[in-house]
Amino acid sequence: MASSSSGSSIPAPEAVQVLVSSLADDSSVVREASAATLKDVAYMNPLLVLDCCSTVSRGGRRKFGNIAGLFQVMAVAIRALDKDDVDPQFMTKLAKIATAEIISTKEFNGDWQRAAFGVLVALGLHLPDLMMEEIFLHLSGSNSAFPAMVQILADFASSDAIQFAPRLKGILARVLPILGNVKDVHRPIFANAFKSWCQACWQYSVDFPLSTAVDGDVMSFLNSAFELLLKVWANSRDLKVRVSTVEALGQMVGLITRTQLKSALSRLVPTILGLYKKDQDAAYVATFSLHNLLNASLLSESGPPLLDFEDLTVILSTLLPVVCINNDSKQHSDFSVGLKTYNKVQHCFLTVGQVYPDDLFTFLLYKCKLKEEPLTFGALSVLKHLLPRLSEAWHTKRPLLVEAVKNLLDESNLAVCKALAELIVVMASHCYLVGSAGELFVEYLVRHSAMPYVDKEDNENPKESIRLTGSYYPFLHKKPELKVGGICPADLCEIYDKGLLLITVTIPEMEHVLWPFLLKMIIPRIYTGAVATVCRCISELCRHRHTQSDTILSDCKSREDIPSPEDLFARLVVLLHNPLAREQLVTQILTVLQHLASLFPKNIILYWQDEIPKMKVYVSDPEDLKQDPLFQETWDNMIINFLSESLDVIQDVDWVISLGNSFAKQYELYSSDDEHSALLHRCLGILLQKVHDRTYVRAKIDLMYFQANIALPVNRLGLAKAMGLVAASHLDTVLDKLKGILDNVGENIFQRILAFFSDRAKMEESDDIHAALALMYGYAAKYAPSTVIESRINALVGTNMLSRLLNVRHPTAKQAVITAIDLLGQAVIGASKSGTSFPLQRRDMLLDYILTLMGRDDEDGFSNSNLELLHTQCLALSACTTLVSVEPKLTMETRNHVLKATLGFFGLPNDPPDVIGGLINNLITLLCAILVTSGEDGRSRAEQLLHILRQIDPYISSSIEYQRNRGCLAAYELMQKFRTVCVSGFCSLGCQGSCSHNKLLDRTSKFSNLLSAFVSPSRDALCLGERVMVYLPRCADTNPEVRKTSAQILDLFFSISLSLPRASNSSFGLDIESSYGALSALEDVIAILRSDASLDPSEVFNRIVSSVCLLLSKNELVAALQLCSTAICDKIKQSAEGAIQAVVEFITERGKELNEADISRTTQSLLSAVIHVTEKYIRQETLAAISSLAESTSASIVFNEVLVAAERDIATKDISRLRGGWPIQDAFHAFSQHAILCSSFLEHIISLLNQTPAIQGDFGKGEYSKTFGEVHAEDNVLHAAVIALTAFFRGGGKVGKKAVEQSYGSVLATLVIHLGTCHLLTKSGQQEPLRELLIAFNAFCECVGDLEMGKILARDREDNEEETWIGLVGDLAGCISIKRPKEVLGISLILCKSLDRPPRYLREAAAAALSEFVRFSDSFGSLLEQMVEGLCRHVSDDSSTVRRLCLRGLVQMPPVHVVQYTAQILSVIVALLDDPDESVQLTAVSCLLMVLGWSTTDAVEPILLNLLVRLRNLQVCMNAKIRANAFAAFGALSNYGFGPQHDAFLEQVHAAFPRLVLHLHDEDLGVRKACRKTLKCIAPLVEFDGMVALSNTHRFSSDHRGDYEDLLKDIAKQFTQQISSRIDTYMASIIQAFEAPWPAIQANAIYLCSSIVAVSNDQHIYVLYHSQVFGVLIGKISKSSDAIVRATGSRALGLLLKSANSSSWKGARLDPSDSILSGHEAESSRRL
Repeated sequence: MASSSSGSSIPAPEAVQVLVSSLADDSSVVREASAATLKDVAYMNPLLVLDCCSTVSRGGRRKFGNIAGLFQVMAVAIRALDKDDVDPQFMTKLAKIATAEIISTKEFNGDWQRAAFGVLVALGLHLPDLMMEEIFLHLSGSNSAFPAMVQILADFASSDAIQFAPRLKGILARVLPILGNVKDVHRPIFANAFKSWCQACWQYSVDFPLSTAVDGDVMSFLNSAFELLLKVWANSRDLKVRVSTVEALGQMVGLITRTQLKSALSRLVPTILGLYKKDQDAAYVATFSLHNLLNASLLSESGPPLLDFEDLTVILSTLLPVVCINNDSKQHSDFSVGLKTYNKVQHCFLTVGQVYPDDLFTFLLYKCKLKEEPLTFGALSVLKHLLPRLSEAWHTKRPLLVEAVKNLLDESNLAVCKALAELIVVMASHCYLVGSAGELFVEYLVRHSAMPYVDKEDNENPKESIRLTGSYYPFLHKKPELKVGGICPADLCEIYDKGLLLITVTIPEMEHVLWPFLLKMIIPRIYTGAVATVCRCISELCRHRHTQSDTILSDCKSREDIPSPEDLFARLVVLLHNPLAREQLVTQILTVLQHLASLFPKNIILYWQDEIPKMKVYVSDPEDLKQDPLFQETWDNMIINFLSESLDVIQDVDWVISLGNSFAKQYELYSSDDEHSALLHRCLGILLQKVHDRTYVRAKIDLMYFQANIALPVNRLGLAKAMGLVAASHLDTVLDKLKGILDNVGENIFQRILAFFSDRAKMEESDDIHAALALMYGYAAKYAPSTVIESRINALVGTNMLSRLLNVRHPTAKQAVITAIDLLGQAVIGASKSGTSFPLQRRDMLLDYILTLMGRDDEDGFSNSNLELLHTQCLALSACTTLVSVEPKLTMETRNHVLKATLGFFGLPNDPPDVIGGLINNLITLLCAILVTSGEDGRSRAEQLLHILRQIDPYISSSIEYQRNRGCLAAYELMQKFRTVCVSGFCSLGCQGSCSHNKLLDRTSKFSNLLSAFVSPSRDALCLGERVMVYLPRCADTNPEVRKTSAQILDLFFSISLSLPRASNSSFGLDIESSYGALSALEDVIAILRSDASLDPSEVFNRIVSSVCLLLSKNELVAALQLCSTAICDKIKQSAEGAIQAVVEFITERGKELNEADISRTTQSLLSAVIHVTEKYIRQETLAAISSLAESTSASIVFNEVLVAAERDIATKDISRLRGGWPIQDAFHAFSQHAILCSSFLEHIISLLNQTPAIQGDFGKGEYSKTFGEVHAEDNVLHAAVIALTAFFRGGGKVGKKAVEQSYGSVLATLVIHLGTCHLLTKSGQQEPLRELLIAFNAFCECVGDLEMGKILARDREDNEEETWIGLVGDLAGCISIKRPKEVLGISLILCKSLDRPPRYLREAAAAALSEFVRFSDSFGSLLEQMVEGLCRHVSDDSSTVRRLCLRGLVQMPPVHVVQYTAQILSVIVALLDDPDESVQLTAVSCLLMVLGWSTTDAVEPILLNLLVRLRNLQVCMNAKIRANAFAAFGALSNYGFGPQHDAFLEQVHAAFPRLVLHLHDEDLGVRKACRKTLKCIAPLVEFDGMVALSNTHRFSSDHRGDYEDLLKDIAKQFTQQISSRIDTYMASIIQAFEAPWPAIQANAIYLCSSIVAVSNDQHIYVLYHSQVFGVLIGKISKSSDAIVRATGSRALGLLLKSANSSSWKGARLDPSDSILSGHEAESSRRL
């Protein structure tokens, strides 16, 4: 290979050619590495790189697959050329190569083509004229590549504007002739080129005068091009052509002559404006170009404006809609484009405004008057933008602008409204809003701010906006097409709010306009939604003015159009209704009332100063307010109280009358379905309560009824409450009104039936009237004085008047009637509390009607939703309770009817929880009222109590938590009430002490003179045994409330039973003193539960059971035990457990009291529970209870039955498939927990297992003589024994564990030996014995606490069958040795004998076990020597497993013993390092690592070299684990290299050192770690110090390839600088690794070898290895099939080429005659 430089002695051209050929490699890693290397090399010898690239590129992209990468390298090389190296001839050649490739296809914008463009642009940086000439050759209309050439010129202009601009003339001279023949598809390229060329000229003008580049000729060319683009291209049908053309024209307008520009305006302007009809990107280009055009036409310093304003009107008219389109940037995916377009449009208007301000103002106002939405919006937006910037020029135009804006105030388009609001705020800031016009604009802002706040929830429920604002805007609740320009009503409302606040707070000049005008904005209905904002503005004005009260009053009186204080107060009080209204409406109203207090009577100020802050605090936290479900009712009551006390403080009758008139006028401000109307009724009602003029009151209640929409429940309720408030002072007036309404209804039953068939609307209207009348009667009775209501209620109930109100069908009407009846009953009760007692007539009839109303009536045809029904039922239960509680007493028939109709509510679903919760509470209250008011004596009440409780029992034991909670709560409340009537000191209604009820009972009860023992219930009547087994499981319930309630129920039962009188002949077998002690203990537990003290639930339950056990009599105890089956089968697991626990304690503590019959029946009950219970754990606990019964009474019968059942089940059933498990197996668990039974039970099972005949002979040698059929005959016995043993292990507990511990050695030895037997059986296909034995073994591990051993047994082993159980035995032995070292000796004595037994599997098992037991051989004594001798003897066993395990056992002895036997162990290891079995080799090298940690120098020195040689052989093993351990052991031997064999040791180290470095980045992570550790060990031993420092760097520990290659460079420097004498040896070893079986090691060797040659300053190394390495690298890159080798070879070549020794090649050039690659060869060099 030749070179143009005689001093070059390396084949650099060949190397570069190889790198270039690698650019076409199939691997992207290789391509990237080659490209990076070539780009680095290009800076050293760009000419050589270009030579090679040009040679390869001859075939073009058809022969060279990565032509794009090739051209990228060429572009870098060209840019790297010095001026002296630039050869025009060679550059011409390169230009022609790139050009030829470009013109070879009609394609455009491919990766390879853009790379070719880069080559020509790089050439242009050095030789622009040469590049131009080459491009000019192809700039002809007939050449298909001329668009590409133009693109290259555009790229060159962007890269180097300084060199490009002076050459623009020549370019234009050649481009213009062919410009007319350019096809549409290529026109965007030319247009973009003109844009880039013009931009280059403007960039050139920054540093040089523009005239030096753009002379007359250039301007003439530009004029011609401008004319062509404008006349032809701009009219193309292709949008892309038009857009790019307009963009180019926008850049050219500043370079052409004014004459040319003026003549072109008439065509250019329409062309630009035409793009606005397209997409947003086109609009931005048009606006940008238009802005340049306006600047060039209007703001030029060389002459007057080229456009009159009349000419600009078309432009401005087109731009206005663009403002509307681009104002909402959120609608577009590209936010920046829309925003930039909007800003450019505003700049265009500003440019026009600077020249024609008056004309522009007139134009904008004219567009506003047209009221075309896009134009109006655009004009308003422009006015807003220009008003601050042209304020001086437009100063005299203020009246015109104000008038124009006035005309737009009725505009309904949301986008226009938004722009108008923003403009009004800007006008206010420039003092445009004064006088009446200012008030008009403020009114506009308020009116539009009043639009309801519409969000997602409001859209779903438009009525909600009524509740929030008091007004309804139907157009706001249409579909989302209302959103115009990205504006929705909610956004617009916020804009108006902010605008009002802005002009109020920040513009002092607006104060005279706003005050007191804003007071007018409070009253009208249309402004309701803006009241919060208006109030806030008024507060701000009052705060800023610091006005005195007289000033405020005088300001209001000075204007007649300001509302009166009464009207303001009435309006604001009603608007207080919703505390959750938006914008903190309530707080703003209360604040403004404080500021305006001087408008009202003076004595109100002090009261408000005290009360209003309290009301503010209540509504300050809306989230906290929502937590209270009754917050609205509470707040309304606060408002009524606030109004009532304010009226009391005012004490001005005339002012109150005037306020009443104001309230009356307020009805027109609220719709009938608005909740504010209901509050307005109540406000007027509380005011009428203060008025004594009956005529005035009658007129106002007539007005209230007339204005009320009684068809709406909320309005109906508000009216009823208002009537009640009036009735407090004017009862007769109200009753007369109600009677008149009732008389005017004219509806009887027959007419209602006709209405049902003829006109349902009339029927519903009648229901509404009757419901309203009922409520009004009810609230009138509630609020009326108790002294006058008896006769009124009797007249209402005792006549047919009430019956006329009861025939309703609508759900809300039913609720109203029920509420009215309830209110009547409450009125009777209230009167009784006040001392006026009287019975309620026809009470039973009212109860019957309530029960009928609360049922679902499917025939009425109304939509009776479940929620409405629940509300009705809840109200009905409350009303029933009220009626039950009044005189006279209930009859038995009525009482039973009520119970039957109501008890089913306990099973209702718990949804919705708030409604259901109230219903259940009302039901419990009703049951308690029935219990209290029923029965004449204690016995009858006890019977009634048990009857109700038994009806509730199904709910108490339900699987549904909320039903249990309800049942227990009801039982508790019933017991509480029962105690009040059975214990002295309580009356029948629960009152304590002396009360009227007791006196009444004394007068009326026929049992008053009888003995208390006769009228009180007996203890037996309470059925305590039955009741205990119902409630005791609930004391262990999962719900804490259920647990607490159940404990309280039991306490009540026993406290009542102990307080009951006992007959003289009764005997309960109880110790009264101990009973009271137990009751006291039970009450202590309940006290703890009530205090919510942290106490373990199980401890609480234990204490409860203990107390109950003492409190039960014998008969009650027997009854409880006989009924325990139901309790144990409870549906709640914890409750069932509690029941079992209670049974166990009852048996343990009082089992001696049971006779044989009791024991028999109790056992039957427990066994029944075992059979029926499905939970396995509950079954186990039940069997434990049976064991406890056996232990406390007679055990033999129980045990015999269980064992017989086990045999029968095994023989007749598949016990593994029994649903819920096998109960007998659980019985075994229970037995194993007893100290008396467990030892004999275990001995029996072991003896049974040992009786199983052993397999004789060696199955592997054909000596096995017993058939497997005989084994199968004994399988049932073995199976039963193993299952029993398994059950014993798993259920033994502490006692069973102790028994197992005592026989640990024999049990374990038996299990281990049977592993071998079962393994033999598996070879014949019998897998079951091994599976069952492993299960038993696992149970044994769990029993003795060897969890690790259990994990070993459970481990999934995927080895072959032999390795599976051998490994299992070995792991078990290791675990035993660690957990139980004292047991090792005994077990070893058994297993040591098995080591010499003929069966192979027994030897392997023994070897596995002994190899682990030897770890704890400190106390073995002579046995240790025997074990070592046996292990050493068997390292030559014919079983590789035995050899491996024996060696492992030898090294696992305690270190003190390893030292003693080191010589023997090392001799074994040396022998086994050459073992033919790879697993033995791995064990040997692993054991060597262990032994070296304890070995002495004397033991290692004799075999040191022998070990090193064998380890070096293993370092090239294909097994990664062996390789890693071999490297690690090599490092460990470094501790023994000091002595007579030190020199020989160093030679071995140096021989292995290169390999060690190469494997630092081995494919296996373990090998890498071992090599790093070993290198750190031997680094101090080698002859250079730098290696130690390198081993502590980040690169040394990194797994990243780049870090490793950097490390190799550093190591190479150390090699060449520190140990040059050994470099030949190292290089030989490294070069040998070029053929390693691992691609990564080959790559490592290549890079290290190249690094050594590259960094070495030794001429000897350079001469000897440079050419050799070069040749190897070139061969690897060319021929290797591994990408990592080829890629690393490419980088290595770069190292060699960049090295200092190789600097001579920097002048080398490629001799074309000696090129080793042609285009065809380059293609063939690529690797798959």
